[in-house]
Amino acid sequence: MADKNEDTGFIHLYTGNGKGKTTAAIGLAVRAAGAGKSVFIAQFVKGMHYAELDSLKRFPEIVVKQYGLDCFIVNSPTQRDIDAARAGLEEVTAAIADNHFDMVILDEVCIALYYKLFSVDEVISLLRKKTAEMEIILTGRYAPEELIATADLVTEMREIKHYYSRGVEARKGIEY
Repeated sequence: MADKNEDTGFIHLYTGNGKGKTTAAIGLAVRAAGAGKSVFIAQFVKGMHYAELDSLKRFPEIVVKQYGLDCFIVNSPTQRDIDAARAGLEEVTAAIADNHFDMVILDEVCIALYYKLFSVDEVISLLRKKTAEMEIILTGRYAPEELIATADLVTEMREIKHYYSRGVEARKGIEY
């Protein structure tokens, strides 16, 4: 089933207000690991423990790092939040430049951009460092037009109906 595009890497963007952006990215990571590819997942804004972290420990091909602290979404980010995100951006930039991974996932990068933890120009600059074979996945609500224009594949997750509106709280193993 191999074809001439097998060694071409693309930039994916999963955005929108619906559920499933991180889940889609993790699904791609697991698929890549199953094919023997190495994956680096950088989770921006997230610093809490999620069940996905336990699941991904089962895959030695997948490295996950979080660059978030406390949840500031209801407040404004602090300098510590900005510093953590910037440190993550530097580490991701180095991982892409070193070409050590086949796939790099910038989870919630659009939220980091929305809260101005770093700039869209910095993210686009880092995307330009990718090799032709590397696959990069970006996730998060509020994707800026510049990222949409840069990506090769853009999927918008749109919430049509959600049980949160009926008062159902986040459930372990499903939402976190």
